[in-house]
Amino acid sequence: MPPAWRGVGRGGGAVALALAFLPPSSSSSSSCWWSPGGSYRPVVIVHGLFDSPSDFRHLRAFINESHPGTEVTVLDLFDRGASLRPLWVQVEGFRRALAPIMANAADGVHLLGYSQGGLICRALLATMPDHNVHSFISLAAPQMGQYGDTDYLKWLFPRHMKSNLYRLCYTPLGQGVSICNYWNDPHHRELYLNSSDFLALLNDERLHPNASDWKRNLLRIQSLVLIGGPDDGVITPWQSSLFGFYDANETVQEMRAQAVYLQDTFGLKTLEARGDLGGCAVPGVGHTAWHSNRSVYEHCIRPWLT
Repeated sequence: MPPAWRGVGRGGGAVALALAFLPPSSSSSSSCWWSPGGSYRPVVIVHGLFDSPSDFRHLRAFINESHPGTEVTVLDLFDRGASLRPLWVQVEGFRRALAPIMANAADGVHLLGYSQGGLICRALLATMPDHNVHSFISLAAPQMGQYGDTDYLKWLFPRHMKSNLYRLCYTPLGQGVSICNYWNDPHHRELYLNSSDFLALLNDERLHPNASDWKRNLLRIQSLVLIGGPDDGVITPWQSSLFGFYDANETVQEMRAQAVYLQDTFGLKTLEARGDLGGCAVPGVGHTAWHSNRSVYEHCIRPWLT
């Protein structure tokens, strides 16, 4: 049975990390190494910004080696530059691709979303009332948003820095670019809440009529697995991968201090109470290396692909 939370050391061994968000219990919901019928559930992967299925050849190989016969699908949509399209447009496209895979999987599927793909996956789960996703693995995904001067940002918006990108992102024009859909400026909270067409709605930080349904749909999953680490170099703050984020002073507040957790707006607190929230904090892994790192796979992903 995989631990609810763990750290992975630079040498690859499991180690305890002194991080404030770690739950007091190491138990998780029950699971077995084999799914019913002696075969593994299919694994569906949603890529991130500027990626394509070919980038996941290592992860596919890891899964096939440890779980022979597993059907692994990296959805081939919105590759490379097309990944900049608005996230709700991408969610709709990925929904159409995912639905027939789920329909053919009587015992359900595992869903892994990398980077921006982790947000797309969470939106898929929220908006698909009949999904049969067993484990949702969020791999280095900015689940609480992004706020940082990274190489990606400098390339996409050479005339902007994190301090003034809100001027573009929180406009109708900016919301037509995927990264602006989850740009979360802690110094302009009201603008974020009123202008974000994606993350503020997905987190139920802005009232909308579908909130109860989206929460109920997400809670159909059996496990939520969060993976991230301090050397990511792109996700900023890196704790966003674990539902932590900056306050107005740019001090990181961990998951349990976030309003979305305290108010259980979309089910995060419920998942932890059920014992269905787990994950890894892993040092020494850069953002583009998460899906090709064997230690990350063995310690943080493989135990959940049952």
